[in-house]
Amino acid sequence: MRLVEHLPALLVVVPLMAAPVCFVMRRPVAAWGISLLVSWSCLAMAVGLLALVMQGGPISYLLGGWAAPWGIEYRVDALDAFVLVIVAAIGAIVALAAKRSVEHEIPEERRYLFYAMFLLCLCGLLGMAITGDAFNLFVFLEISSLSTYVLVGLGRDRRALTAAFRYLVIGTIGATFYVIGIGLAYMMTGTLNMADLAVRLPDVAHTTTVQAALAFLVIGIGIKMAAFPLHLWLPNAYAYAPSISTAFLAGTATKVSVYVFLRVVLGMFGGTGLLKAAAVPDLLMVIALIGMFVGSAVAIWQADLKRSFAYSSVAQIGYILFGVSLLSTTGLAAGIVHLFNHALMKTAIFLALTAVFMRTGSVRIDALAGIGRRMPLTMVAFLVAGLSLIGVPLTVGFVSKWYLIQAAVEAGVWPAAVLVLLSSLLAVVYVWRVVEVAWFHKATEATMKVTEAPLTVVVPTWVLCAAVVWFGLDATGTMAVARTAASFLSQGIAP
Repeated sequence: MRLVEHLPALLVVVPLMAAPVCFVMRRPVAAWGISLLVSWSCLAMAVGLLALVMQGGPISYLLGGWAAPWGIEYRVDALDAFVLVIVAAIGAIVALAAKRSVEHEIPEERRYLFYAMFLLCLCGLLGMAITGDAFNLFVFLEISSLSTYVLVGLGRDRRALTAAFRYLVIGTIGATFYVIGIGLAYMMTGTLNMADLAVRLPDVAHTTTVQAALAFLVIGIGIKMAAFPLHLWLPNAYAYAPSISTAFLAGTATKVSVYVFLRVVLGMFGGTGLLKAAAVPDLLMVIALIGMFVGSAVAIWQADLKRSFAYSSVAQIGYILFGVSLLSTTGLAAGIVHLFNHALMKTAIFLALTAVFMRTGSVRIDALAGIGRRMPLTMVAFLVAGLSLIGVPLTVGFVSKWYLIQAAVEAGVWPAAVLVLLSSLLAVVYVWRVVEVAWFHKATEATMKVTEAPLTVVVPTWVLCAAVVWFGLDATGTMAVARTAASFLSQGIAP
């Protein structure tokens, strides 16, 4: 049997097997080399799967030869493949920049732990995006979550341990809600295969058990994707984690959780009619719009830039959920493409902040006075990603907001389209204040001694910035994938 036929399994098995190797070796440089090789191999496999799916349609891989729904099925359609590419790409780019950042922020005796947990987290995130079994998804969710708690707790600041513990408590609550919801759905249908659940749930949708299952799943997944107001774990986790951990998690963790929301809530319950009966789309739209403004407004007043852009992520999740709430092909496509676009620009921003922290030891805004002239490559990269976050033309951020506004107008909710535009003005404020301090304030004695960050960090940052501009100039490829995924999802939603 050809190797390409086993790509769905290899995407999960390779990082899963490599993680304990890094742990046993306990050699940081070797562990970094393994993580670099594995992450780029996963990217190659993810791109290959996306090409296969776009050419020949969904791929089904049966573990152990057991036919679905009795056995565990890995299923890859356009949405799955797109998310796999997002996660693998961010993992590969972050792995390039990891070595110098890890050496700067993590004690030598614990560096191998970072790479082991990085690979375990990568495995969990890829597994969540590829499995077609609802309980298997929970297993991968826990693999990624447990490794994420360690990635956060490795920070030098003692508050990293508090942030990790808080994340653990809230994350466990979210996972518990998820598994209760899946248990209730299983009680009524007798299956855990997500495609089979989508077929069987409409027949029992009138029961209180299924309605409770939907409620538990919406809340549980909402906690994991840091949707407003369930985002309380996010700011501290991003602020106190090692900078490279923050860059990786910002580009992947919440994006995969949004994918889970799409796959579980829309894919499994879309045909039941419960979403519209329970006013879930309306509730999502309200939460999304509030999240856009609250996240951006709070970001303006943060002195710590990692915390500031953590709140910015809450706002960006709002944009994605706004597109989803419209339940139209255009709206879903806009939300799905923003998964990709936001992963690019937010990872670029956090990599730029990683470079700043390496040279200044701080990412507080008052420590950046005049740093633009001392670290021009880093700060110009930050500016490019920041402009995309605002939604300036020729960047991916503009593409996302253009399609979101188009979807809102098509749905007849033009006041919401106006609110999307207004919320973008808040992004101008928290991005511009960094630019102002970095370029127009006089350098302090400390920043006068600062030099440009290592190329091993700057180059990956600019690779992402180049992608931000490239896919902003030509979004035909990403939108084609997003529209294919959106069409498949919208077909299963009851009118």
